[in-house]
Amino acid sequence: MTAATHSSLFPPVPDSADAVLEGLDPEQRAVATALHGPVCVLAGAGTGKTRAITHRIAYGVRAGILQPSSVLAVTFTNRAAGEMRGRLRQLGAQGVQARTFHSAALRQLQFFWPKAIGGSLPRLVDRKIQLVADAAAACRLRLDRGELRDVTAEIEWSKVTRTAPADYPLAIVKAGREAPRDPAEVAQLYSVYEDLKRDRAVIDFEDVLLLTVGILQDRHDIAEQVRAQYQHFVVDEYQDVSPLQQRLLELWLGDRDSLCVVGDASQTIYSFTGATPDHLLDFRTRHPGATVVKLVRDYRSTPQVVHLANGLLAQARGRAADHRLELISQRPAGPEPVYTEYTDEPAEAEGAARRIRELVDAGVPAAEIAVLFRTNAQSETYEQALADAGVPYQLRGAERFFDRPEVRKAGVALRAAARFGGNDALLDDTVDLPSQVRAVLSGEGWTTEPPAGSGAVRERWESLAALVNLAHDVAVARPAATLADFVAELDERAGAQHAPTVQGVTLASLHSAKGLEWDVVFLVGVAEGMVPITYAKTDEQVEEERRLLYVGVTRARERLHVSWSLSRTPGGRPGRRPSRFLDGLRPGSTGTVGRGGSAGGAGVERGFAGGSPAAPRRTQRAPARCRVCGRTLTDAGEMKLMRCDDCPSDMDEGLYERLRAWRADQARLSGQPAFCVFTDRTLMAIAESAPDDDRELARIPGVGMRKLSRYGADVLAICAGQEPEAAEAGE
Repeated sequence: MTAATHSSLFPPVPDSADAVLEGLDPEQRAVATALHGPVCVLAGAGTGKTRAITHRIAYGVRAGILQPSSVLAVTFTNRAAGEMRGRLRQLGAQGVQARTFHSAALRQLQFFWPKAIGGSLPRLVDRKIQLVADAAAACRLRLDRGELRDVTAEIEWSKVTRTAPADYPLAIVKAGREAPRDPAEVAQLYSVYEDLKRDRAVIDFEDVLLLTVGILQDRHDIAEQVRAQYQHFVVDEYQDVSPLQQRLLELWLGDRDSLCVVGDASQTIYSFTGATPDHLLDFRTRHPGATVVKLVRDYRSTPQVVHLANGLLAQARGRAADHRLELISQRPAGPEPVYTEYTDEPAEAEGAARRIRELVDAGVPAAEIAVLFRTNAQSETYEQALADAGVPYQLRGAERFFDRPEVRKAGVALRAAARFGGNDALLDDTVDLPSQVRAVLSGEGWTTEPPAGSGAVRERWESLAALVNLAHDVAVARPAATLADFVAELDERAGAQHAPTVQGVTLASLHSAKGLEWDVVFLVGVAEGMVPITYAKTDEQVEEERRLLYVGVTRARERLHVSWSLSRTPGGRPGRRPSRFLDGLRPGSTGTVGRGGSAGGAGVERGFAGGSPAAPRRTQRAPARCRVCGRTLTDAGEMKLMRCDDCPSDMDEGLYERLRAWRADQARLSGQPAFCVFTDRTLMAIAESAPDDDRELARIPGVGMRKLSRYGADVLAICAGQEPEAAEAGE
């Protein structure tokens, strides 16, 4: 979700240049009207930087100062570039190029390659990891999947920092970087990888920038042609530029200074990819006459969230910390952040899922809630916990919405209906745009009720449901909108990568959450060893981990839940402690490095004064052991079954099938997916243990008190060989 979703869906285009400036605060207006010479915008989280720079471009275009085709705005993700194009379109500034660095460079490379090199541009490989594997084989090195991924990252870092293979061992020492293998081996792999690319006539993602830089450096005629096309440059997220991207920008600019950069050194979280805030921090040194504007009015988060964010940075050290921005919330007061300590990770996931279920039941849209974690490996536990709680979710980082096959097919069907709908009997009984879209998409697999279970079928339904919901939004905003209008809107959104909202709690890593925001954010696993991550050894690496947590905190608009667990597995040694970054900020802790005061016993939830009341203390649980072989269980799915996946099952197949049939009926009656009633694993566990009473049923992971109360009588009746109705009659 972004702030744009809280504005009207189709705001009117401003009728003049001055109207573009309406609604901007004084600092944003200063950005929008600074159209000459170098401009540096230091923009804190939630301060409206995208609003400021898009209004700046639109004001320049509408005032006749900037020609749309002469402006190139670059950022780092397709989503951000798409959002920028969408906003410029709404402001009446069509024709401005808003692209990622790679997209802009690729267009230039494709256009100029025949002239500069001759022939056609080599094929661009989507994934380089197979080439790295081939290079490893040629070097007679055996790499597992993790090592392949790490070596690939090292090659990418080397290329964006303009490090040649022979220079790699010395370069990582200077950078304080730890190689995944012997540096000489990585250098050899890197060299062979480059040879393989040449032999196969392919290029990779980083080559797009390197080759564009090479052509612009060597061919002054081509460089001048590019500079004649683009007169004015805007760079978003400037703290994330790599040395290679900075060199490309310099070549685009030439000896001109019509450049506006926007960034926040406190949000530098991609140094492992070669990003550095030095270009942002040194901007005024390179451009002594630059206009510098600081945006510190935070329109996103409540004062309580902003207070925690400022507190995190107040303890920071290093050059980026010396340039931190003190945010000032512009929103009304909200609830204090809630801090929760759990005995183990499964308990933490169950606790978060329980709170999320309560929020959704209280009317908070699931799409306005996010669970953010440090590593992608943490996702599975939360997926299971949310499924057990009957909460829909979506994983951040999946395939782009408009690239999904079902969305492409739906677009074709809607376009055909818009063109030939008068002869389509399917549309005979439709009376408005939403009913027309529902009728067309029903032929593509959309139904009024979601399918049972999860996986690909559910994901396809969610995609089509998002289109149905968008049709309702369009009809509300434009009652006279036709199916053709809706198709045009889809085309514009596809071009801008402005996807409709998919309903569901977002699960995302802290890195992938950058640039997004939600009403409610759960920051989970905020413990030493995870935040900061164990392999953050140097002061610079630890400070980047602090900035990563800062990014996570500033994703929350209204409510923030911060949690950690004392051990990884049930019954494990409770040796963990809350992240050092929370020292002096969470209740009961001191400002010194170290544990300080305790946040309370297991499962205790505390905010500041006036925060949420403490939850009951959770009982310490014994280690989960396989009931067949006795091995300690750590996998969430195995713990649910209380046995290893490889150990033999004593499940009553007939009971399992009766439970599945009952679950399907319950899902149909409640209008929710079957897994929201009970997951397959939970049904298997029930069928294996065949509980006789509430106490035995409650012991099965995935049941819980809410489901015990709702479904317990039915399940026990089925386990006893009775019909569920008999159990209800007995009550």
